[in-house]
Amino acid sequence: MPCALAVALAIAAGFLTGSFTGLVRVKFGVPSFITSLALLTGLRGFALLITGGFPISSFPGWYNFIGGGYVLGIPFPAIVFLVLFGASHLLMGYTTFGRSVYAVGGNAESARLSGINVGRVRILVLGITGLFSALSGVMLSARIMSGTPTVAQGWELDVIAAVIIGGTSLMGGAGTIRGTLIGVIFIGVIINGMTLLNVPVYLQYVVRGALILIAVLINKVQQDKT
Repeated sequence: MPCALAVALAIAAGFLTGSFTGLVRVKFGVPSFITSLALLTGLRGFALLITGGFPISSFPGWYNFIGGGYVLGIPFPAIVFLVLFGASHLLMGYTTFGRSVYAVGGNAESARLSGINVGRVRILVLGITGLFSALSGVMLSARIMSGTPTVAQGWELDVIAAVIIGGTSLMGGAGTIRGTLIGVIFIGVIINGMTLLNVPVYLQYVVRGALILIAVLINKVQQDKT
């Protein structure tokens, strides 16, 4: 199919996959984290199955612009990042929906009694998360000009660490987009620093695991104080 159509379908699939995770949470009470891990494993296996474990290439030249192009000297991925960061910041901090997300995360039952459609909020939040993830996947694929199912394995741990370091509560109801940005920058600096210092790859995984554990402990201490 045309590459542009494939990109649109990939992003739509990300939104639908995230929404499905939310639907399972709402209808059956299965924790979103568990459903996400199940889908991660199953969809990765499906991707390997349909590609035979080999990268897909031969993309049109314009596709590389999504992941490596420039607009007025600014990398296009950076522009996408800034636009989505600003939109997310406004959505979470200055809209009714954003307030509803915090309310549902803090106490779903109280949010329901306040008239908030808890199920719809959860489905939309996870759908948006899936959409952003799919867009990131498309941009990464465009950057390397290849569709490779094995790319970005283990990055979910970096995401978890960045979000927790940024101040988001594991129990829900607390956290900011700005804090997450700080967490992302922190994790990026640590990872790039270890690479520049030629730290062995295996040791890098040890450091990442330690960072996640420390972040969780800090998060727990902060919750106990409040």
